Amino acid sequence: MDIRQLRYFIAIAEEKQITAAAQRLHMAQPPLGQQLKGMEQELGVQLVMRTGKVLELTDAGQALYKHALLLTKLMEEAETEVKEIGIGMRGKLTVGVNTLSSSPLPQLLRAFKTRYPGVTYKIQQNESAQLLRLIRERSIELAIVRLPLELSDFEVLRLQSESFYFVTAKTSTAESHAFTYGDIQCYPLILPSTEGLGLYQSIIDQFTERGLQANVIGECSDIVTLLGWVSSGDGATIIPESILKLYRGYDVQSFAIADSQLTFATGLIWLKDRYLTKAALHFIELMEEIIGRERTVKEQED
Repeated sequence: MDIRQLRYFIAIAEEKQITAAAQRLHMAQPPLGQQLKGMEQELGVQLVMRTGKVLELTDAGQALYKHALLLTKLMEEAETEVKEIGIGMRGKLTVGVNTLSSSPLPQLLRAFKTRYPGVTYKIQQNESAQLLRLIRERSIELAIVRLPLELSDFEVLRLQSESFYFVTAKTSTAESHAFTYGDIQCYPLILPSTEGLGLYQSIIDQFTERGLQANVIGECSDIVTLLGWVSSGDGATIIPESILKLYRGYDVQSFAIADSQLTFATGLIWLKDRYLTKAALHFIELMEEIIGRERTVKEQED
């Protein structure tokens, strides 16, 4: 038997007449009667008994009816789920983020969840180079990474750049409203990265280009630990503005860096010529909408 025959049998069981069942199924009566006879022959049991003009189910027919209802429901659910995944209403969104680029992600996911409530998520944090590897291995589809990177085989949707701020504990005696790197070199620094990675080197380069020496006493790629460490007064740090907004509640104070050319640029990336699920495509569309709105607001402010 197939799912079509089970649907035929459900109609016969519920209408209790071949004629009425055939009308419900929009088919002729003789072929439906032949389908019923074929099911009985295949199963080797009688499924219905005629009582006057009414068909009654036998015990075997009752059992088949019960299972037919369940199986057709499961089939309908499977068809619905597959179609919803195909149009992006369901499925799984897999996104990678590096330590700092995750700051805009919670707001993005909230907006995406409102629009596509049936989608589930896999969020994976790692260094940018590792995220590129995970995309190539198909462990994730998208990633938000810090730029610049070598991305010749990736599509890149650039997000809004932001400034870095000098951050100290509130107990610090720092009083300036805007620091220079010359001022900052006098403070013990805990960098939000580790030696050998792009962000670490970018911050060090700001000092080197000015003939200055950064007083680096520590490295920490975990933002929660970093801000807790700075709050204790053991050192200061340099981090993007969005991190300050996202991780409020720490006993820190922030200052603009007057002579900085360092900006925090991030981008949403995915591999070129690679199949993307509808969930991933919808996330890219959402990002493009948000970037467009931010650009419009900025132009109006200017």
